[in-house]
Amino acid sequence: MILPIIAYGDPVLRKETVEVTPDYPNLDKVIENMFETMYEAHGIGLAAPQVNLPIRLFIVDATPFEEDEDLSDEEQKFVSTFKRVFINARIIEESGDEWAFNEGCLSIPDVREDVFRQPDIVMEYQDENFKKHKETFSGIVARIIQHEYDHIEGILFTDKLSPLKKRLIKSKLINISKGKVGIDYKMKFPNAKKKR
Repeated sequence: MILPIIAYGDPVLRKETVEVTPDYPNLDKVIENMFETMYEAHGIGLAAPQVNLPIRLFIVDATPFEEDEDLSDEEQKFVSTFKRVFINARIIEESGDEWAFNEGCLSIPDVREDVFRQPDIVMEYQDENFKKHKETFSGIVARIIQHEYDHIEGILFTDKLSPLKKRLIKSKLINISKGKVGIDYKMKFPNAKKKR
């Protein structure tokens, strides 16, 4: 089932998320719906708060990057099969020199900006079967994970922009919250005028 993606300005995107337990109701279905929703919106990652669930869950599918000519052959091979579910994730280390990459977000359509992030992360998380993992991720995969991880921490990529950039996109963000944006996927806007 395709779920509406929550737009910028909704308080759920800023909420403190709670841990997911193995008895969480219909978790398999939630994950399945999130993948279906993400693919419908042509995304590469989606966090539970973006579908109105303030829980520590996000999904990533980096396979669209397998054709990216800027990636090394090794990176292309890695992203070509990288599809994961992250439950109760914690980044325990970030390292390396920050690098800029043009990021966007399904909750903030039509806004793309360069965001600086460190290239390497060490993360602890559980998969969809609640098996524990501790892994190191690098490059574009680390960036996608960091972006989605920020969502479960109540952080948006626009928070990482300079004060000037924030001022320049302020009116766009207000319009997004009101539903004044052209999109081809289902969204819920916090400040849209109700039709009478």
